[in-house]
Amino acid sequence: MNIIFMGTPAFAVPSLEMLLKEGYNITAVITQPDKPVGRKKVLTPSPVKIAAEKHGLPVLQPLRLRNPESVEEVAALQPDLIVTAAYGQILPKAVLDLPQYGCLNVHGSLLPKYRGGAPIQRSIINGEKVTGVTLMYMAEGLDTGDTIEKVEVPIEREDTSGTMFEKLSLAGAELLRQELPRILEGSAKRIPQQEEEATYAPNLKREDEKLDWTSASEEIYNQIRGLVPYSGAFTLWDEQVFKVWAARDPLSVQGGSSSQAAPGTVLQLGSDGIEVATGDGSLWLTQVQPAGKKAMEAAQFARGGSLKPGTVLS
Repeated sequence: MNIIFMGTPAFAVPSLEMLLKEGYNITAVITQPDKPVGRKKVLTPSPVKIAAEKHGLPVLQPLRLRNPESVEEVAALQPDLIVTAAYGQILPKAVLDLPQYGCLNVHGSLLPKYRGGAPIQRSIINGEKVTGVTLMYMAEGLDTGDTIEKVEVPIEREDTSGTMFEKLSLAGAELLRQELPRILEGSAKRIPQQEEEATYAPNLKREDEKLDWTSASEEIYNQIRGLVPYSGAFTLWDEQVFKVWAARDPLSVQGGSSSQAAPGTVLQLGSDGIEVATGDGSLWLTQVQPAGKKAMEAAQFARGGSLKPGTVLS
């Protein structure tokens, strides 16, 4: 059997590794083109490409999978099955129709909730207590195909997008391992999604990263967690970007601030970090990154004395 695996970020690597460990025949791996990373714009391969090359697998990196020449390249591989996990491009019908066993997708949410490119980040930002992984058949729409099986994974108070990506990537690989034999023998479930229950998780934009101090402490805390370790949240201090990478769980703080200061006002600085007024109290920032500097513990930054109580972060 010829299997093509499509994926790009680290989320997809456990599924690829599982297929190889279980002895499935991966004829090619398709991933996104190398991207420039960092200030020096160093061209960097995706985690899936790195894993594929480690195992000596052929790697294809079409700029646009919809291009006729890209479709022809995939068709020439004569796939019996295509497995995707966070590939990053929508598969055209011409590719979906190629394999006799269809195209499977390991999706990081409990479909039909959180269709789209940022389901893990959005679930944390929205304060969800539980998320999960759905194994599904791919269709032409955005994550609209019939589902096969799901597994739930709790979101703990201290979880970030980074920790949930790891948890869900492992859960997705195990779900794929369990269900693939049934899929190949034709006994797997095929459950249509309920369209009226669908919600969407579009890719994050710059405005999603900006903190609104008039929001509740819980909402800001969830926003910060949902953006770690990738873009990070930010506010403005002296018209400069001031990134926030971590904060104390507001439920762990006894009492809470009774200050009447405007939201965004720095209330105090100390060994616990930086306390900032919010729409319903305050939030302690524990890891920050001033413009032009590396991320650091907020308590360490506070000792520098450059940020004063009464300063308003906008």
